[in-house]
Amino acid sequence: MAVILEKLKEETYPIVKWVGGKRQLMFELLKNMPENYNRYFEPFIGGGALFFELQPQNGYISDMNEELINLYSVVRDDVYELIDDLNKHKVSKEYFLKIRNLDRTEKYNKLSDIQKASRFIYLNRTCFNGMYRVNSQGQFNVPFGNYKNPRIVDAENLINCSKLLKNTEICCADFSEILNKVQKGDFVYFDPPYVPLNETSSFTSYTKDGFDLDMQFKLRDVCDELDSKGVMFMLSNSDTKLVNELYSNYEIKKVFASRAINANGNGRGKITEVLVRNY
Repeated sequence: MAVILEKLKEETYPIVKWVGGKRQLMFELLKNMPENYNRYFEPFIGGGALFFELQPQNGYISDMNEELINLYSVVRDDVYELIDDLNKHKVSKEYFLKIRNLDRTEKYNKLSDIQKASRFIYLNRTCFNGMYRVNSQGQFNVPFGNYKNPRIVDAENLINCSKLLKNTEICCADFSEILNKVQKGDFVYFDPPYVPLNETSSFTSYTKDGFDLDMQFKLRDVCDELDSKGVMFMLSNSDTKLVNELYSNYEIKKVFASRAINANGNGRGKITEVLVRNY
């Protein structure tokens, strides 16, 4: 008697390391997801830990980081050419600085989208702590990580991610653009740059334009509009007085996260973050 087994999804996980990535909080995120929803939206896609865990069909991802969105588009459309280019890279500080400094020269504008995506992954895997940080000119400025054997080419995951992204709408857009696309019953997950815990911990160089306090208020207003449309949302942010006040009309749950980056080694402990929900 023939037994028909349902084909399991091929595993996908984030293509790049990302500051504030959510793999460590995956259990809490999944536990707090709505039971049912229509379309999945994730502005501020970053490393996309939840997106790659859920593998939504007909999902929507967006970000204002042009290089990141180019990466996801290339993985979707030209994954084998990307893998070929990734295999050309070398691991040395001299080579790293040469590749990093391309965006300070005219050569950068002559790179193909595939070469830009390859450079993005290479720098992410070989720079210090996998940070993405640019200066006011939009130039990547994270130092060499000095890792002995970084995994630059992860061909199987790239191919699996490519299959998922072929069913995904990918946009370089402000987070508020989702208001033109969402419908009642959809679900949006927000993982924005966090409100800093104190004045010295601000990390606003995710794009050359930063993400300031006004943007946090704009994000809250977008959440209010989603709520009025019958769209479910979940939002991650730091556990600060401002965040708790901004979202006082919604359910706020405290979760524990490991501090990933801190100049003081003693500051790498557990801190509370918040999950905000309207359902």
